[in-house]
Amino acid sequence: MQDIRWIIIILLNLLYCSSALANTYAFRSLSRADGLSDLKVSALYKDSNGFLWVGTATSVERFDGVRFKHYPIHGNSEKKKWVNVIAEIEGHRILVGNDMGLWEVKSERLNPIGQDTIKGGVREIISDYQGNLYLGSETGLWIRKYSGEWERIILDNNPLTADNSISAMCLDEKNNLWILTRKDLYLVELDNERKTTLFINPLFGKHLSCSYRTVKRIGELLYIGTMEQGIICFNTVTKQFSRFMDIGCNVINQMTTDGKDLLYVGTDGGGVFFVSTRQQKIIQNFSNNPNEVESLRSNSVYSLLLDRDGILWVGLYQFGLNFTYYKNSAFSVYSFPPYFDSKNIAVRTLNIGEHEKMIGSRNGLFYINEKNGNVKTLKTPLLRSNIILCCATFMEKYYIGTYGGGLYIFNPSDMSVQDFRPQEKTPFLNGHIFCVKADVDNKLWIGTSSGVYCYQDDKVIYHYTMENSPLPGNNVYDIMFDSTGKGWICTENGLAIWNPYKKRIYADVFPSGFIHKEKIKYVYEDSEHKLYFIPDKERLFISDLSMNHYAYLAPNSLLEGKEITFVIEDKQNWLWLGTNDGLYHYDKKNTFIPYSFADGVPSSIFLSCTPVTDHGENMWFGNSNGLLKLGANWQSVEEKTRYSVAISEIMVDGEAQNLVLNEGVGYYECRLEMWRRNVTVNFSGLTYTDPSHMFYEYRLGEKDDEWQILTGNSTLTFYELFPGSYKLKVRRMGAPQSETTLNLYISLPLIYYIGLFSLIGILMLAGVYFYLRRTEQIQSITKWCFKSQPANEESEIDGEKKYRTTSVTVEECEELLCKVRKCMDTQKLYLNPDMKLNDLATATGASIYTLSYLFNQYLHSGYYDFVNSCRLAEFKLLIEKGAHTKYTLNALIEMCGFNSRTSFFRYFKKINGIYPSEYIKTFEKQN
Repeated sequence: MQDIRWIIIILLNLLYCSSALANTYAFRSLSRADGLSDLKVSALYKDSNGFLWVGTATSVERFDGVRFKHYPIHGNSEKKKWVNVIAEIEGHRILVGNDMGLWEVKSERLNPIGQDTIKGGVREIISDYQGNLYLGSETGLWIRKYSGEWERIILDNNPLTADNSISAMCLDEKNNLWILTRKDLYLVELDNERKTTLFINPLFGKHLSCSYRTVKRIGELLYIGTMEQGIICFNTVTKQFSRFMDIGCNVINQMTTDGKDLLYVGTDGGGVFFVSTRQQKIIQNFSNNPNEVESLRSNSVYSLLLDRDGILWVGLYQFGLNFTYYKNSAFSVYSFPPYFDSKNIAVRTLNIGEHEKMIGSRNGLFYINEKNGNVKTLKTPLLRSNIILCCATFMEKYYIGTYGGGLYIFNPSDMSVQDFRPQEKTPFLNGHIFCVKADVDNKLWIGTSSGVYCYQDDKVIYHYTMENSPLPGNNVYDIMFDSTGKGWICTENGLAIWNPYKKRIYADVFPSGFIHKEKIKYVYEDSEHKLYFIPDKERLFISDLSMNHYAYLAPNSLLEGKEITFVIEDKQNWLWLGTNDGLYHYDKKNTFIPYSFADGVPSSIFLSCTPVTDHGENMWFGNSNGLLKLGANWQSVEEKTRYSVAISEIMVDGEAQNLVLNEGVGYYECRLEMWRRNVTVNFSGLTYTDPSHMFYEYRLGEKDDEWQILTGNSTLTFYELFPGSYKLKVRRMGAPQSETTLNLYISLPLIYYIGLFSLIGILMLAGVYFYLRRTEQIQSITKWCFKSQPANEESEIDGEKKYRTTSVTVEECEELLCKVRKCMDTQKLYLNPDMKLNDLATATGASIYTLSYLFNQYLHSGYYDFVNSCRLAEFKLLIEKGAHTKYTLNALIEMCGFNSRTSFFRYFKKINGIYPSEYIKTFEKQN
């Protein structure tokens, strides 16, 4: 019986594996709606920069994962436009062969090569490590040596026979070229004077047609695809032909290989086959299934490519292009074939052991024991509720908490289930059980819809509710015991703390501004003893254990507007943050790296399911589409893609511009004229995944420290850029090595430079003119002022020579100054606007020379400055008497002895620092 059981298990595994392999690839279809101009896809090639080149019946297309760039083939014969082959040679040069000849992709068009030399169509292109180029054509083998010299090799002595028309070729490590014509196989020994050998296939007589189509080599064997007889083999050592296995379709259009074992076969009518040459076995088959949207659109496969990144490209006849999305092996959906597959299960809770797994969902709990092969689904009617909120193991018991169905204990030995406390109807029979946790003293804590319970030795020792304790709410979602032993209790109405030393719950120990009054779903402590609080629909809240330093997560991150569902730290001390819209890797500083479909994450929705790290340091995450595993060494295999971000196109005011790729991948430049300053940049990460799951960062200019985030979009538009140079940097988020730089130059036309320099010259000439004109005016005004002074005033102020002959002591100056001030106060001579120095000399009895000496040498102020100061004192006296309320400002100026309003304002501002009107306002405020 034991043997029969294992035979059944093996058969089930085989059936499961074949089914799983058949469904491993989901195909995306590209057609005219996506920019593909022709739906007959005849050739495929992926270049070293990461672009996919597509040959059709009328064109060559370059695809970057988002958009196509179209290169039409011009000619009179539509039949000859059909692209046979696309290849890349040294210098990133792309060559194209069709029945019109050989072409090279340059800039915006296809340029013919060797039209005067090569006669007939080109079916195959191969280059060797020495830089030599081998062309399989309708007129034999053409060799273009590295020196540029052409050589032709005729396979059949009759140059006009169809036996010189080459269908396919392959080059081996001995520098031997194996060549297929329509019916024959040839060997050309390139290092042996071009020796040519014909091998005739004896497997088919004249009554059976066998047209050779394609050839690939694995080890010593050549695998030849035919149009009528399927695949045949040729042993390059024994020189013998043999039949290969029947794959179910005899019309072979295209083949490729991994060079070791697998042969990838495209057929006309049977779809695509992955064949193991060692096992002589079909590993996978992809074909059209009308009931599956993600299957091939047609079984007529005309071109096939499994590229270096593991993406399968299938060119179809009249149905465009199918390809599989890129996925790296970082995340995988858990399955235990043939018994269990978590795909499409919305995982709400999980418990991971060494050989056992418990997976909770809305449709029951799944128990898997990988050691003995036991799998059990627990749901109604075995349980009272199918919604599993928590599952845990404690003291060798398995606990299952449900929504509305209470708490159960599961026994894996006999797959039985029993109630935890059948005598307590609420909450353990019909209540909600949110969490089951253990503290450092091995006490069992249970968060329920009726408060929190604590059990020890199967006996309840605490039961806290809102009614008998400070517990803020009776719905207890989580209990987290930190590194100090404290228990953080999350409820619908806020937080409480269990103090293990005082055996009490506290809800009034939180500082001002803390998050303790919010609905908290989950608390996590990291290796740095920081606490992370997940509120309901709010930003992440972070605090230290003592609650001295706390704050919300900084805004404007990738998490903005998303609902956080869990937090967990990995061995690199980064955090994994699950949300309702994506999974993020966070360095606890400023870096957020998103993980999505391209990384093996089947859905962007993560439920409130606490992740688990197992004994092997693998991490397990609950996703809405299954249980996800992140291997312990995931970073060594992650390598999202080896390519830099590619600038696909630059549009200026809706027109495409010439884009120059500088030496080295990832450096572009474009030059524009100033009147076209609205620039759109199209780019791609060349990952060939769902564009909505792509995340980029960019910045314009070196001065921008902050990288701007771009999600689900690969187009940037900048408006009204000023003339100058700009440096745009774009990279995939979390992948600095993918950074690409675009140097954008917006220049002024020559006529603008001429106009600019002319304007500068005019302004300079105008400046010189106005300077000279102003100097002349100042000199004229100065001369007029001197001429307008009376002759007696000129004699009053004579100069330094006059003062040298005048001997006046300091005591005499003090006496004279007192006499002058007394005269001014009593006689108010300054009120006369025409007062002269001679008038003052008459009033004081002093000579004008002595007075001039007094003002200029003793007071250092000048005669008019002295008189004007007296007039200003009179003005202020009038203001104090309120004269400004009766008279105008002009009247007050005349009453003070000034005959010029301008000189009054200038002198008042010079002495007082403010204008008269400001002085009056200040005076009124103070009085």
